[in-house]
Amino acid sequence: MQEYPLVTVVCPVYNEEKFIVGCVESILKQDYPHNRLEVFFVDGMSNDRTRELLSPYIRQYSFIHLLDNPKRTAPCAMNVGIKASNGEVIVRMDAHAEYVYNYVSVLVKYLYELGADNVGAVCNTRPRRTGNVALAISEVLCNKWGVGNAVFRLGVDSVQEVDTVPFGCWNKKVFGQYGYFDERLTRNQDIELNKRILRGGGTIYLVPGTHSTYYARSTYRELAKNNYANGKWNLLTVRYTRQFNSLSLRHFVPLLFCLSIVLPLLAAFVCPPLIIVAGLSLLFYLSVIGGECVRLSSKKHLNFFCLLLAFVVLHFSYGLGSLVGIFERLK
Repeated sequence: MQEYPLVTVVCPVYNEEKFIVGCVESILKQDYPHNRLEVFFVDGMSNDRTRELLSPYIRQYSFIHLLDNPKRTAPCAMNVGIKASNGEVIVRMDAHAEYVYNYVSVLVKYLYELGADNVGAVCNTRPRRTGNVALAISEVLCNKWGVGNAVFRLGVDSVQEVDTVPFGCWNKKVFGQYGYFDERLTRNQDIELNKRILRGGGTIYLVPGTHSTYYARSTYRELAKNNYANGKWNLLTVRYTRQFNSLSLRHFVPLLFCLSIVLPLLAAFVCPPLIIVAGLSLLFYLSVIGGECVRLSSKKHLNFFCLLLAFVVLHFSYGLGSLVGIFERLK
């Protein structure tokens, strides 16, 4: 690779007054030369103090810019930033996260060394607030029983070829080859793009040596709302793209679990003994998750009941969202 290719950082934002300063400061601390960076905050017309908080940085640093995103969704914001970019490399950063000092330099280094289409790093999950519930939720969101085999949440010690990464780093020519973000997808747009790259013969890697920190939702209500939408958008993603493999199997495990309970319960109206099947499914689930909660509460001194409820809320809200997506599709 040439010594320092020009990098464009694209950061979709909307009403991010609680997080925007931390995000900007972490970008300013990057060890990548600032004269080889341009940073676009693409705003979905925020009505809080996001723009006000960005203004001093835009005035002080010539490489930081604010772009408008009247369509307000993340894929539209990414496309606005990519099309306005001058960089040879595009890096996505989200405002709800902060990035260690070498984040950009490590990703760009591996992008060229591996000849990859996309590279990313581990995303550590931290609570936004203190308290037993917030700590339990953040732990569940980086646990294999909570998020499946999403390696970018679990950690790596060496380069791994994967199916998706958070906050990707692409050579700009990738978008000319595989297309831009699908603007129909309010959620899953990054996963869908990565699946498109893989279907086209491209490569995606998760690399060690750097990381981002994502601040997770800290109440059960917030967790349920977010994962209900995630589950629903899994079905909508398949519907819009007409590609079942736009996602991975792990995205449908909560749906299968919910069906293992809901279908026997419905069938029990005709054949009452089938209610036993639903009970066994629930009992098996609680025994497995309960065992993991015992381990976590003992090892990390977390509240057992908060952990158990976090797992249940995560899985049921996600699965329920997918069920609703199915019914809406049938209608």
